[in-house]
Amino acid sequence: MEEPWWKSAVVYQIYPRSFADSDGDGIGDLGGILARLDHLVGLGVDVLWLSPVYPSPQDDNGYDISDYQGIEPMFGTLADFDRLTAAVHERGMRLVMDLVVNHTSDEHAWFRESREGPNSAKRDWYWWRPGRPERGVVGEEAAAPNNWGSFFSGSAWQYDDTSGEYYLHLFSPKQADLNWENPEVRQAIYAMMRWWLDRGVDGFRMDVINLISKHPDLPDGESTGDGLYGDGSPYYVCGPRVHEYLAEMHREVFADRPERVLTVGEMPGVTLEHARLFTDPARGEVDMVFQFEHVGLDFGRHKFDVRPLRLTALKESLGRWQTGLAEVGWNSLYWNNHDQPRVVSRFGDDGPRYRVRSATMLATVLHLHRGTPYIYQGEELGMTNAPFASVEDVRDIEALGHYRQAIRAGEDPERVLDGLRARGRDNARTPMQWDTSEHAGFTTGTPWLPVNPNHTTINAAAARADPESVYHHYRRLIALRHSEPAVVHGDFTMLLADDERLYAFTRRYRDTTLLTLANFTGEPVELPAALATEWATAPLVLGNAGTSIDPATLQPWEARVQRKG
Repeated sequence: MEEPWWKSAVVYQIYPRSFADSDGDGIGDLGGILARLDHLVGLGVDVLWLSPVYPSPQDDNGYDISDYQGIEPMFGTLADFDRLTAAVHERGMRLVMDLVVNHTSDEHAWFRESREGPNSAKRDWYWWRPGRPERGVVGEEAAAPNNWGSFFSGSAWQYDDTSGEYYLHLFSPKQADLNWENPEVRQAIYAMMRWWLDRGVDGFRMDVINLISKHPDLPDGESTGDGLYGDGSPYYVCGPRVHEYLAEMHREVFADRPERVLTVGEMPGVTLEHARLFTDPARGEVDMVFQFEHVGLDFGRHKFDVRPLRLTALKESLGRWQTGLAEVGWNSLYWNNHDQPRVVSRFGDDGPRYRVRSATMLATVLHLHRGTPYIYQGEELGMTNAPFASVEDVRDIEALGHYRQAIRAGEDPERVLDGLRARGRDNARTPMQWDTSEHAGFTTGTPWLPVNPNHTTINAAAARADPESVYHHYRRLIALRHSEPAVVHGDFTMLLADDERLYAFTRRYRDTTLLTLANFTGEPVELPAALATEWATAPLVLGNAGTSIDPATLQPWEARVQRKG
């Protein structure tokens, strides 16, 4: 049986409002993406994934959708979208849409009808519940239906004066959770997905898709320790009917398509055991999942409580997922996306001496694992976290919610701000750095989020002109995936699992074995003598520290790939 096309593909994520602005309003748009497609062709990627471009009040930058079958005017029109889709296909690439169906905006027509009152035809399309007087009174209303907290801080329930009840929102109060228990909801979503596929879309990345099934009783969660809210996640993370829903979606939307499309489920809190079920081809649910275990390893009490990364913990996590999905399912590989800080600032060294070396090392490690790699815009340039002078510079709803809650709890404002600087989502959302001009070639107007000042040295024009840049290293990594079957199909064996400085593994396919070695430190590291001797004469396939390698030592932040057979 022929392997799915996406196993050998590389996906590039575009955050449209920050990629390229074609009309000078300071916000990226579809025209800007169209004008910059050749940058992506030159990079060699196979799939473009667009973060949401649907009509939206932009409470959560488009992840609060008010119309599933349109285009937000700030990004363009449906005609612009059709032109972009055609241009992507003409260049031999595919286009994947971001889709958010756990919740809609509170401005969606479905929700507006739902909130008209208990007798509304769409009342049961969302999770409406009366207050619980026995829990006390908040203002003039009975307390919320349960004690769940929102991902964006505060209660997961919002009281609605119009209809006299609360509605559930696991995220912002403007992001009301859909009730997937209602078959009418599911059929409306499936019809919308078919509409986009018929328009030429090649698949979907589905936001927080493992949260769509809630325990129908909505029980209280255990206290999280701050005394304010309970942890409701046992009742909605990979909930009781989630596998049933995704199998139904597959049957109704994807199964009969003549051209196989890509389905990716973003799944916070997913376990390896669940991921094997979600991605088992025989079950017909999704092709791969995004899991968050490896990007939570440097969290303390929460994501903004920064802790150093232990390399052994990273190897244990990634290695376990490699082994666990080796025979059933498939991995998606990423360091960066629109919700993560820049990896070179997080796990590498973003100073001038080692930024390129550490960025290319991290890229090499990721792309040589088994799975489909995802590149987030600017990652191929080695873009870094942004300097945020004060909380007034922060735009992200998650970060601002955390800041307010932490300050109310008496935490030191400067320490809280340090956490936002290190982990805030705005780090990934500063505009793409195209050149050295005032706004980095992103816009002729005033950008919606300031451009990182380092765009005068870190930008696409400079990177394309420098054969040793991060950009050209990514080009070589992508070309290696396309030409070397062991990168796609080879088995995976972790080496040096207990080493806190070196990351090493092999990929073996038929008569070929690839060794990947990486130094996660800013100091030279000697290789174990047996490993150095075994691979001393193996040719270098790809490296980031020149072609003359010392078989016994890895230079600071060095990565190399060697081949036998």
